[in-house]
Amino acid sequence: MTLCLVTDRRRLGAATGARPEHWAHLLLEQVEAAAAAGVDLIQIREPDLEADELSSLVRSAIDGVAGTRAKVVVNDRLDVALATRAAGVHLKETGIPPEAARGIVPAGFLIGCSVHSTSAAAARKVADYLIAGTVLPTASKRPVEYLDEDGLKAIVRVAAEQPVLGIGGLDESSIPLLAAAGAKGFAAVGVFIPDTPERLSEFVKKRVIDLRFALESATQRT
Repeated sequence: MTLCLVTDRRRLGAATGARPEHWAHLLLEQVEAAAAAGVDLIQIREPDLEADELSSLVRSAIDGVAGTRAKVVVNDRLDVALATRAAGVHLKETGIPPEAARGIVPAGFLIGCSVHSTSAAAARKVADYLIAGTVLPTASKRPVEYLDEDGLKAIVRVAAEQPVLGIGGLDESSIPLLAAAGAKGFAAVGVFIPDTPERLSEFVKKRVIDLRFALESATQRT
């Protein structure tokens, strides 16, 4: 089962009470702690940053996870992902088609796609993996028609051999739902952000360890 941390330095900064000039540092601390604890994917999703700032952040994240299993992918910005030699790119459902990206990326470059419906999943067979959402209600998204277990299961069925990760409103208690739907992993933003300004690295490491244990336990039961 794949565990994916999706970054949001603004939300992380707000939760920890940090000033904006410290947000990037906090994000890198979060990323490094998650990688050290065994997270599989780190999606850098910072859409407000210009290319040069985003590139610098991505390069620092790549350096920070060196020697671990974690792979860094860049949300939406294929140009930045290629320039920084990230492990891959994660494309929005409204972004460029994965087949267009596949034609210009090197061998072994990961292409992930966000999907919100079975039709979107069916149109993205070229992708290496899909992240499907929003699975459950979440405060960070506008009201939408949530997938819930049945919707996620339908996307998994259409995806066939493609791994599908769930996202949106999920926490450790949601993992049995993911397993029952046939999802191959879990992607999240808020799960890796503390509710209070506590020691960030310790919080993130514990989260990753607890989630990994829950994922492996759910896999063994299915």
